[in-house]
Amino acid sequence: MESSTVVLYPSPGIGHLVSMVELGKLIHTHHPSLSVIILILPTPYETGATGKYINTVSATTPAITFHHLPAIALPPDFSSEFIDLAFGLPELYNSVVHNTLVSISQKSRIKAVILDFFSNAAFQVSTSLSLPTYYFYTSGASGLCAFLYLTTLHKTTSKSIKDLNALLDIPGVPPIHSSYMPTVMFDRESNSYKNFIKTSSNMAKSSGIIANSFLELEERAVATLRDGKCIIDGPTPPIYFIGPLIASGSQVDPNENECLKWLKTQPSKSVVFLCFGSMGVFEKEQLKEIAVGLERSRQRFLWVVRNPPTESSSGAKEFELDDILPERFLARTKDKGLVVKNWAPQPAILGHESVGGFVSHCGWNSSLEAVVSGVPMVAWPLYAEQKMNRVYLVEEIKVALWLRMSADGFVGAEAVEETVRKLMEGEEGRAVRERILEMSGRAKAAVEGGGNSRLDFLKLTRPWTDQ
Repeated sequence: MESSTVVLYPSPGIGHLVSMVELGKLIHTHHPSLSVIILILPTPYETGATGKYINTVSATTPAITFHHLPAIALPPDFSSEFIDLAFGLPELYNSVVHNTLVSISQKSRIKAVILDFFSNAAFQVSTSLSLPTYYFYTSGASGLCAFLYLTTLHKTTSKSIKDLNALLDIPGVPPIHSSYMPTVMFDRESNSYKNFIKTSSNMAKSSGIIANSFLELEERAVATLRDGKCIIDGPTPPIYFIGPLIASGSQVDPNENECLKWLKTQPSKSVVFLCFGSMGVFEKEQLKEIAVGLERSRQRFLWVVRNPPTESSSGAKEFELDDILPERFLARTKDKGLVVKNWAPQPAILGHESVGGFVSHCGWNSSLEAVVSGVPMVAWPLYAEQKMNRVYLVEEIKVALWLRMSADGFVGAEAVEETVRKLMEGEEGRAVRERILEMSGRAKAAVEGGGNSRLDFLKLTRPWTDQ
């Protein structure tokens, strides 16, 4: 009997890679007869700790094969802008991907090719080979409503998004101010904007779209997508909500890890956790405001601090917390808080009994981890689509509190103090805590046998397992 393969083509950044690998694990767990091959692009930019992560997955799940594409010299005029690279590299690699898919299909039958939206250039390759091609949208249903509606938005105005200064009426989600859209989409003449429009258009023509969310978390958005209201000028492909798909993470020893040892000594639900993702870096001035706000809030806290950009540009990876935080802050708060440098085991921390709140950058992976763990959030978006996620999390899903910030994103100590206290002690905090606990229960039920996400996953994979 001929073997069958599913090929996954993630964007190489750690946030996108992890969710795609989790999808690969899910496919392997439920359909061990399907081979899973993940294509890995070499990159000229920082992708987070992907090498170490890939090695760990290879050791623990040998059934997943990582196929590293060979390095290609970049043309001298190739843009070094991150989004241009994220879309442009896959385009450069189309002939390599074509040959790779042909080579795989000589040994096994390719049942599906699953693309990250940044890997959009490969859509023309896989479809030219008549391979069923799906997109894995690493964010949720609300974000997908906006993404698929882009082509309509593009046709209904001749202005760039940066010049609109208006609330956007996108089906399935609350009104979103144009300034909350990702900045890389602000100028309709830019390459990044054109790439997003092209990807939105291709997704509408694909064999199906897979989203990392679950029906019960985003009911209105899911219903709107399934009713075809986000793609106005043609049919909507099947959309599968198979989340929450989050990394189980490397097993961290609670007796060894500094954060988990400290949390063990804290009262139940008393600690607010502050962590801002793999790219969440603040200037010294902002770090000082956070510190002052935390101290004044009188709440217990666990805070992950990264090297400020001015420091890291000198190439110095190591830094001293005392040099970038207010004088004697660590000494004054040692009974109330713990500050750690650069990294902490986020899933394990969010799942800890002592943690009662999460100040987050609104990255979708982190938001799902908080939902699964039942930890309410303060929404502090930094980049990409995070300002849009804030609207969904605060106004639609109601599992986070809004944080006051200036137009340039700066947050003063007073806003930190007020919102952290509100989250941990106030009525609004109590309301989002109750809501997220309810969602946590729904999240777990969604992926169990008979749950909506499990049923959607089986619907997605059924054609791949038919001989």
